[in-house]
Amino acid sequence: MVVGVLVVAVPALVLGVRRLSRRGARTLKPTGADRTEYVIVVVGRVLGLLLVLALSAVVLLASIGGLVKGLTVPNLVYVFFVLDLLLASLVVLTSGGPRRPARRRGTPARR
Repeated sequence: MVVGVLVVAVPALVLGVRRLSRRGARTLKPTGADRTEYVIVVVGRVLGLLLVLALSAVVLLASIGGLVKGLTVPNLVYVFFVLDLLLASLVVLTSGGPRRPARRRGTPARR
């Protein structure tokens, strides 16, 4: 579980925070949309990142503590782990990735 959180959730947090601080995303531009829609999108993204951060912290704390003390991990930690991976994958998939430059349109006339 520790490896899963460190490989999937932590990079998703970094990507999500970097996307949130960058105002160049197409989905966050308030062109043709109300400011309330813009605020709702930003607040939703912040709450999602906070939830991923909290779930990652709980899973890491419980699993590392269980390894050190030699105890079994409660079943709810496994549920938190799966939820953390699902939310982290949602953050990664909706981040958009690097944008490629637009292709120039060709004219139908021969040159």
